[in-house]
Amino acid sequence: MQKSIDIHCHIMPGVDDGSRDAETSLKMLKIAEKNGITHVILTPHHKPMHHNVSPAHNMSYTGKLQQATDKLGIDIKLYSGNEIYYSDETQEELEEGKIATLAGSDYVLVEFHPTNTFKAIHNAVYRVQSAGFMPIIAHVERYSDIVSHPNYVEELRDMGCYIQVNASSIMGKYGFGIGHFSKKLLKKGLVHFVATDAHDTAKRAPDILECRNYVDRKFGEEYGKKIFYDNPMSVINNEVI
Repeated sequence: MQKSIDIHCHIMPGVDDGSRDAETSLKMLKIAEKNGITHVILTPHHKPMHHNVSPAHNMSYTGKLQQATDKLGIDIKLYSGNEIYYSDETQEELEEGKIATLAGSDYVLVEFHPTNTFKAIHNAVYRVQSAGFMPIIAHVERYSDIVSHPNYVEELRDMGCYIQVNASSIMGKYGFGIGHFSKKLLKKGLVHFVATDAHDTAKRAPDILECRNYVDRKFGEEYGKKIFYDNPMSVINNEVI
């Protein structure tokens, strides 16, 4: 079985719309292990006007879940992080250390409202970079303006931004249009990461193996290894991709 690393999931218990409790989190991690996932970066939502988990508590909760994971013999290494809903405060919060980066690296996972314009996303990426961080756009296939203009993804890449796509989107679970767009990005080599964006043990479980096998078969094992394992490991090691 091919190994994968998940840089985007909501397995941390009781902090957002993901896992409800530790029991659910451990069930999700068992599913992840069966899918060949060896490392997981926990990315609870960080949103404006919300009670967000501080980076210190984020690390503490991750450590407690790691202990429970080890106790059950689940062979997965956990790291803390955030999925950042971009706002006017994001740059300042990043500079002040109020948001968790991915595995303590200089990489940050940033999401936007589905109807945000490309110009707004472009400007946000620039501001994140100005704060000294390397932005990864979460589930790029969800932003209507970008889906309507696939060349925008190349512009984001060329400005030093990284692109993440959800495994479920590639496999067509959110409709033909999103699936077609995601596969077009893969064909052009524009995807840096494929992640689960898992929230539960059923409809949004940490299933990635089917997608990994599909990408290996359709786009080559070398590219599959790069976007499912090598690039995510570079994040964990804080290495430039």
